[in-house]
Amino acid sequence: MENLEVKLEETREYFKSGKTKEASWRFSQLKGLHKFLNQNQQQIYNALFQDLGKHHVEAFRDEIGNLQMSLNFALENLKHWMSPRKAKLPAIAVLNSAEVVPEPLGVVLVISSWNFPFGLSLEPLIGAIAAGNCVFLKTSEFAPASSAFLAKVIGDYVDDKAVRVVEGGAATGERLLQLRWQKIFFTGSERVGRIVMAAAVKHLTPVTLELGGKCPAIVDSLSCSWDIESTAQRIVIGKFGACAGQACVAIDYVLVEHKFISTLVELLKKYIKKFFDKGSNQAKTMARIVNKQNLLRLKNMVDEPAVQATIIYGGSMDEEKLFVEPTILLNPPIDAEIMREEIFGPILPIIGMDKIEDSIDFINSRPKPLAIYAFTKDKAFQRRLVSETTSGSLTFNDAIIQYAVDTLPFGGVGESGIGRYHGKFSFDTFSHEKAIVKRSLLIDFWFRYPPWNNHKLQLLRHAYNFNYFQLVLTVLGLKRS
Repeated sequence: MENLEVKLEETREYFKSGKTKEASWRFSQLKGLHKFLNQNQQQIYNALFQDLGKHHVEAFRDEIGNLQMSLNFALENLKHWMSPRKAKLPAIAVLNSAEVVPEPLGVVLVISSWNFPFGLSLEPLIGAIAAGNCVFLKTSEFAPASSAFLAKVIGDYVDDKAVRVVEGGAATGERLLQLRWQKIFFTGSERVGRIVMAAAVKHLTPVTLELGGKCPAIVDSLSCSWDIESTAQRIVIGKFGACAGQACVAIDYVLVEHKFISTLVELLKKYIKKFFDKGSNQAKTMARIVNKQNLLRLKNMVDEPAVQATIIYGGSMDEEKLFVEPTILLNPPIDAEIMREEIFGPILPIIGMDKIEDSIDFINSRPKPLAIYAFTKDKAFQRRLVSETTSGSLTFNDAIIQYAVDTLPFGGVGESGIGRYHGKFSFDTFSHEKAIVKRSLLIDFWFRYPPWNNHKLQLLRHAYNFNYFQLVLTVLGLKRS
């Protein structure tokens, strides 16, 4: 703890030097991260396979490729992001000017997660560096190979006086939360998010919480029948293809009309077998569960007798190999744990609806999700979902793709998170927008000073209502009220 506090004080002094505010420093750090990704791809693949059994193509798609795209976007736009923005003033403010200047917050804490140990560490780091901050990055102990590699190598590519990687478990995280930061950015579970937010209260530290929740997929049988094959493929990938469902944006459950369930289920089975080697534990294209604790959590969810009775596909688990077969449940009890808690694994409940419009009430009866996915081409139904539901994002006819769009904000609402990031939104998250006003001493409005009278009140009314003609007449004494 003493060493950590010494390092923090050293980093605070480095920030005070002003080095990180320089545009050249920010560009050099972003280029360093780009070089890190380019020169260490095989080592990153190895670490991700060791931690999570990720195939290298999945690792590139979800982590390296996404990060390279984010870095390119930041490098292309950073000069514009850093520039002061002119603020429009009312016409009455003659000889005045105003602007908004983004400035870094200071020394910030980023607490990453294990399911995308490079992506969820470096994505917020990109925004924090672009905004000119110093960063302490707490990596996850549940992805030890990835954490160790970041801690060992990242300092060769970025300024190690400004970017420090901290390894350790829950005790280390608790110690970090006791310290004073200018911002805390956390990715993880709602349970730990509450701990982070409670700790931040001590120093009134602003927080961004990227949590999760139960993200539903809605399948409108009438408008999806024209391309149900594509719908099924995208649901399978959106559930099982992102770290074996261990992703906050993964589909958690599916809502579909009763009459369409059998058709959808058969297609889901078809594409599970096609994409994941028939669901065997020798599958080469599906990640494994991160550890035994999480596998047992999933096992407990499906071991409830009432839930077991609803398994219509899959269900096998290999504790030694940390593998859970892609599993489909049909209409599990709504009050069961698997329908109350985020699943975070390759288990997909399908819930039947009398009519698809009922899905709106079903979703609204539960905490606001990080994402809603709706497979429909019905424009009226799309409009209803936009206006009548609340979620971090709403995607039509696909899943998870919103995460990779740097021009869109990514974040939750309510219990699924606080704040947003990606692209310019990351820069803004780690910046303070300072208002700058410059006023001339040549002109003043005498009626804004006491002593007060009704004449001054009338002048102020004209001024605030931008009624300049009446204001001039009243000042000249040609019109009074």
